[in-house]
Amino acid sequence: MGLRDLPPLLLLLVDCWASVSAQAGDTPVVTTEALNSTKPAPTTFRPAVSPRPHETPRAPRPSSDPRPTPVTDDKPALSFINPEVPDESNFDKLMKTSDGFSTNAESDVSLTTKPDAPNTAKYEYGVHLQTSHSFLRFPSPLTSSLCTDNNPAAFLVNQAVKCTRRINLEQCTEIETLSLAYYSSPKILRVPGSGTKVPITVQSILIQSLNKTLTRLEDTDTDVLRPLVLIEAGHDKICTNIILEVKYSLTYTNAGEIIKADVFVLLGAVSSAMVPFQQKFEIYFIQQNTKPVPLSGNPGYVVGLPLAAGFQPQKGSGIMQTTNRYGQLTLLRSTAEQDCLAIAGIRTPVLFGYNMQSGCKLRLTKAIACRLVAQKVESLLKGQGFPDYVAPFGNSQAQDVLDWVPVHFITQTSHMKDSCQLPVALAIEVKWTKYGSLLNPQAKIVNVTANLISSSFPETNSGNKRTILISTAVTFVDVSAPAEAGFRARPTINARLPFNFFFPFV
Repeated sequence: MGLRDLPPLLLLLVDCWASVSAQAGDTPVVTTEALNSTKPAPTTFRPAVSPRPHETPRAPRPSSDPRPTPVTDDKPALSFINPEVPDESNFDKLMKTSDGFSTNAESDVSLTTKPDAPNTAKYEYGVHLQTSHSFLRFPSPLTSSLCTDNNPAAFLVNQAVKCTRRINLEQCTEIETLSLAYYSSPKILRVPGSGTKVPITVQSILIQSLNKTLTRLEDTDTDVLRPLVLIEAGHDKICTNIILEVKYSLTYTNAGEIIKADVFVLLGAVSSAMVPFQQKFEIYFIQQNTKPVPLSGNPGYVVGLPLAAGFQPQKGSGIMQTTNRYGQLTLLRSTAEQDCLAIAGIRTPVLFGYNMQSGCKLRLTKAIACRLVAQKVESLLKGQGFPDYVAPFGNSQAQDVLDWVPVHFITQTSHMKDSCQLPVALAIEVKWTKYGSLLNPQAKIVNVTANLISSSFPETNSGNKRTILISTAVTFVDVSAPAEAGFRARPTINARLPFNFFFPFV
């Protein structure tokens, strides 16, 4: 039944209602019957009743959706329009209108800055280092041990990696990632998005031969360096001047600017029998007007490196340390003369994991006052500036005072009438434990005790001499708890049965 079969009065009422709805700004109603019909729907034209001028309605968009597309002149209601479904015909148009896509085919890192995004004008932690064309590439292994060249270097992220390079040696001269120019030619932007470029300066070039002999090149000008050369030696082929190691050193300021970039490289010869070969890449950052502080471990202590120690000058301040890390915690150093007064000031550092003992001989006469001798021997045992704290890890920061381990100083004396109390030994005990994963445990110091032992000696008679043995020792004690295999706890059943579940058996 179509609209023409309705009575004239009903048609008039329908037309009046549609006219009032259209003048109120509502969406025109389209009946399902009219949509399914191939005949055009009749339209009745009549003058507008509203005092305001009638706006021209927008034409509906063509769409493959069988549902009607609502048409409105109210801008806040535009969000209710049915979105276009991406297909083969409109995908390119949606790509242009959308700002959420990156069309950079060279890498997955988009270096284009949005116009409305604030320009920080400085590098922040983890931000990719930008170059004049893209970003500074730092090859590293990702899903396998093979080198991935599109890995970006990040600001203040120190890295040291090794990866394997599998190549066809006959085409080595055509692989740019094997040449020095690939790592020294990029120019780093001083700050992101700026026009100031910082060139990479080659500071050192070492040449490694097939027999592992190293030779340093005096001229580091990359313009006169020998390029990659393929040499045929009988049935074997050798490619020379291949990059084996690259080390970047970048200097930055407090404002987050890169002001200097250096690179140290190791070039070598690779034969067919050496393919695939290993490459090593390293990058580290140095703040301007500061010197890198050598560490005794990262994070755990490394056996053979000195203990980091210091003292707190006042409550609330950080740990003060000497610039000589081998002089922060020391012992007496034995000499062939074995004279304590002659070796004053000669010390040996306490190295992690090394149990050490040293000593000397002190000759006493009645002419020397006992109190002065006691003070001299104590300063001889403790050294100058005996520390109050020891770092728990090899890379502990001086400002993290609560993490440092205090040195417990204990004094043991023995009293005897008409005797002289002299310190004769200083025994230091360092307790450490294995911290972290069982696969890669880290050495952590948990307790340090310094025991000053004194003995009583009778006063010497006039003209008599006495020889006393003075000794110092340090002992490292492993207090690690035995590793226990961890298992997940068995699940517990918290289900409760009805009180008469076992009725009538119980």
